[in-house]
Amino acid sequence: MAEFLFEIGLEEVPARMIAGAQAELQRRVVAMLERERLVGIGVASKGFSTPRRLAVWVGDVAARQADVAEELVGPAVKIAYKDGVPAAAAVAFAKKAGVEVAALKTVTTAKGEYLAATTVKAGRAAAEVIAEELPKELVGIYWAKNMVWRAGRPERFVRPLRWMVCLLGEVVAPVEFGGKTAGKTTRGHRVLAGDEAIPIGFPDEYERVLLDVHVVADVEARRQAIRKALDRATRTAGAGLRWREDEALVDTVTHLTEWPSVVLGSFEPEYLALPEEVLVTVMRDHQKYFAVEDATGKLAAHFLAVLNTETDAAGEAVIRHGNERVLRARFNDARFFWEFDQRVPLAERVALLEKVTFQKDLGSYAAKTERVLAVAERLATRLAERGCVLDGAALVQAARLAKADLTTELVKEFTELQGQVGGLYARAQGFTAAVADAIYDQYLPKSMADSVPRGVEGAVLALADKVDTIVGMFGLGLEPTGSKDPFALRRAANGIVKILAEAEPALPLTLGDVVDAASASEAVRVKVEVFFAERLEFYLREAKGQAYDVVKAVLAAGANDVRDAVARAEAVTAVRGSEDFAAVSAAFKRMKNILAQAEEKGDHIVSFEPVFDTQYEQEFWQEVKLAGAGFRGDCESRQYEKALFKLARLRTPIDTYFANTMVMADDLNVRTNRLGMLRYLATTFTQIADFSEIVTAG
Repeated sequence: MAEFLFEIGLEEVPARMIAGAQAELQRRVVAMLERERLVGIGVASKGFSTPRRLAVWVGDVAARQADVAEELVGPAVKIAYKDGVPAAAAVAFAKKAGVEVAALKTVTTAKGEYLAATTVKAGRAAAEVIAEELPKELVGIYWAKNMVWRAGRPERFVRPLRWMVCLLGEVVAPVEFGGKTAGKTTRGHRVLAGDEAIPIGFPDEYERVLLDVHVVADVEARRQAIRKALDRATRTAGAGLRWREDEALVDTVTHLTEWPSVVLGSFEPEYLALPEEVLVTVMRDHQKYFAVEDATGKLAAHFLAVLNTETDAAGEAVIRHGNERVLRARFNDARFFWEFDQRVPLAERVALLEKVTFQKDLGSYAAKTERVLAVAERLATRLAERGCVLDGAALVQAARLAKADLTTELVKEFTELQGQVGGLYARAQGFTAAVADAIYDQYLPKSMADSVPRGVEGAVLALADKVDTIVGMFGLGLEPTGSKDPFALRRAANGIVKILAEAEPALPLTLGDVVDAASASEAVRVKVEVFFAERLEFYLREAKGQAYDVVKAVLAAGANDVRDAVARAEAVTAVRGSEDFAAVSAAFKRMKNILAQAEEKGDHIVSFEPVFDTQYEQEFWQEVKLAGAGFRGDCESRQYEKALFKLARLRTPIDTYFANTMVMADDLNVRTNRLGMLRYLATTFTQIADFSEIVTAG
């Protein structure tokens, strides 16, 4: 057994693509080694990555494959022999199996007696297998964008290859890909180590060798080094200051560096007069700088830049000055745009939306504004009917002004600030907080990690905007397919589900209400409702962490009311560990199967009469009536966990009933009545979930 190392060296890969590729390469390499019988299941492995490399280490790889015995089945005995003498069929089979005719044996199958032969497939050397199979795994890695770098050559990869390392112990596996053949030399940091070839003797030397040439190959070690460097640099800025926590930015700079260090910079305090959102966006999204704040969370006039190098004091001063100069120029641009945009109020910008295209078949943003306003007003009317308090005038104003910031210079320069800029301008131009906040929050949530809009008006505006886009695109036949979703409709639908699930105060709206407000045609409505059900399933599983069978069971009982579905799923999860509940779930699966089989046989199941032939049935009916009354009451008050514990107490009565009652009796009237009671049970007690979908032991 030996350790295995594979590294592929590349031109710098975009940071956003690295983590997924590292995980996929590690998974593919381990799966290939398992498939080729070179490692056992669960073998130790580790992935590495930097902007210039992807690597995988695997422990305990066999030097060669084990021999494998195979049994081949050939022709039927009756045609393989004629009068006890091997016929052509037997001879041909023996030749194919690589054995003498005398070594053939007879096996009995369901179809009769057949010839068989045992052959031994010799294992190959691991280096030979790896050299043959690994290029196939490289070709299979998914990249959002590929490129061709050799004219007339077929290979495509995210970036041009520069080197490969492939070691099994100290032996090189000669993998060939992209015009390169793997060896045992890697490269260090592009600047600090140059382009010198660095030899690796054994796989377990990989990390140490790279550290010597200024490369931290372990992603987590690099991430922690960056966080510690940020802490150290911030302490030099002054007491009470801290860098603003930003996990996504930490992840980005981790994948942008091989040998990270941090420099602290400053900017003139006068720029703090600009909105914080603008300053942070310039620092974070455009320069990859970390903001610095005081103990109250207020921005300080400092920033932190993560470098992919190390410097002495003089070099650090030069780098700091250069970063400060760049940031100052960006802040000056932002300040100019902020002041320039104020010359034209938001209300006057609405007319300019006629010249801004939303989608060629759906018209301009002016047309979208009118549609969103109409949807928002319908939703507001429905909310008012259900006792939800909101500022209707503020909602109308916000809907009319929502897209006006698309005509501003600040949004043209910093597109990620759309919506936020509108809200900031609305506040600066004297609109109420309800109007400004609704405009500011209209695109929330952008992901499952985002918060939902702060107020009812913002939540309604966000719902209206998202559902208008979804219905419009579905109406044009532009719904998402597979991994393709160019209009981010899944994200929009996820946002709708999250708002309905988490908005405070709660919005008494269903998914059907939201679709109705968008005035979809019947055909589009059906598609959109299915789409929303898929997104609700995604929310329950990914955001709420519910098990797949719980989600399936809950949605089978209703997928329209999002909050209700969440509450039902949480209740089922809370009680599913109970033995009584598991037994009842198994019983409901049995009932469902009996009813399905009865329908297949043509039994006409009608409403039953509570008149029974046996004591067991009568006693069972009394238990069902008692539990059903309490169960329905708890469901009406949405005390689902309490209702489920009532249901679980039916375990013994159900077991007794099935142990003593033949549901499929010969007498048609008796059988029909018993089937009717099972259907009553199935419909009465599945308001929370279809318990037959719950996976139980055995």
